[in-house]
Amino acid sequence: MRSFAGKVAVVTGAASGIGDALVTALVAEGAQVAASDIAEVGARDGVRPYRVDVGDRDAVYAHAEQVAGDFGRVDLVVNNAGVALRGTVAQMSDEDLRWVMDVDFWGVAHGSRAFLPHLVASRGHLVNVSSVFGLIGVPTQSAYNAAKFAVRGFTEALRQEMAGVVGVTCVHPGGVRTSIARNARTSDPAEKESFGRSLDRVALTSPDRAAQRILDGVRRDRARVLIGPDAYVIDLLPRLLGSWYQPLVRRVFSPSSSDRRGSRG
Repeated sequence: MRSFAGKVAVVTGAASGIGDALVTALVAEGAQVAASDIAEVGARDGVRPYRVDVGDRDAVYAHAEQVAGDFGRVDLVVNNAGVALRGTVAQMSDEDLRWVMDVDFWGVAHGSRAFLPHLVASRGHLVNVSSVFGLIGVPTQSAYNAAKFAVRGFTEALRQEMAGVVGVTCVHPGGVRTSIARNARTSDPAEKESFGRSLDRVALTSPDRAAQRILDGVRRDRARVLIGPDAYVIDLLPRLLGSWYQPLVRRVFSPSSSDRRGSRG
């Protein structure tokens, strides 16, 4: 897909951050965009907003049929919606674990499967957003790691299945300046503000830059897109060190002793 002019693109998590930047960039290049989010998406020229909970399978499949009916075709889908959680395995609740998996993994799986027949028909392109935490494990991020590693495996397998029919790209952003920190959950509510600040401190890349990297990856049919200088460093850690990257990461992200003693909900 060398040009987005005249194409129909679907972007989830479009109300803010990378999703909003993608919508803006696609419209600027002449695409029509179906922009969805669980929050309200602002209407503008070239954009049709939808309210969709990507964790709701039936809602996502209905959304795919509605978009195809509204636009007549689908050329590009970006499964971007995501949430964050801080909590150890012992400390986090079952509800929070399900919340992360429903949005970050199942939202991607539902979106991929629901739109895949339309992308096959148009010989289009699918983008699934994982994370650098889909490349390494990090203490207090087990739920997020589980979802983002799952997205990576799901997407890499799907790319092989769709070779020559639908382009498939997996995206691994590093720190991007988005609202995910402000909307994150923590197992200890007292840590919510400090967790948000810690995510903001490592946000090295703007959403606009991230959006351009993703669209460049689509143009080049890249299997993997890394976003931000931190993403390249993190990608190298397990390649160079194997499992020995873990002590290094643990020193940076080590949970407190109270976290380790926490009980499950």
